[in-house]
Amino acid sequence: QVQLVESGGGLAQPGGSLRLSCAASGFTFSSCALNWARQAPGKGLEWVSGIYSDISTYYADSVKGRFTISRDNAKNTLYLQMNSLKPEDTALYYCLKGVDGYSVFGGYDYWGQGTQVTVSS
Repeated sequence: QVQLVESGGGLAQPGGSLRLSCAASGFTFSSCALNWARQAPGKGLEWVSGIYSDISTYYADSVKGRFTISRDNAKNTLYLQMNSLKPEDTALYYCLKGVDGYSVFGGYDYWGQGTQVTVSS
């Protein structure tokens, strides 16, 4: 069974940093695109970033230049390094598995339970 387990969330001050991790199992990790999405209270799910199986990366305009997505295929782990955090980054962050190596802007089939990020002074 496919499992995606997010971790690393917490409380940060504006301008601070956090690194999220998503531990994956149950599929060939290196063959699939992976993504981060977030949901703030009262809002819909917002796609944040994605990474192809060939390591090409993509970002929402709201996080470009501040967040960095990466993957460690040897550890079956996806990461999101979040720098220069803003209060509007506060959300529950999920990792999403793509159905193939290029499913960044659609084509997701599994996701995790989420990890909470709160940015507040």
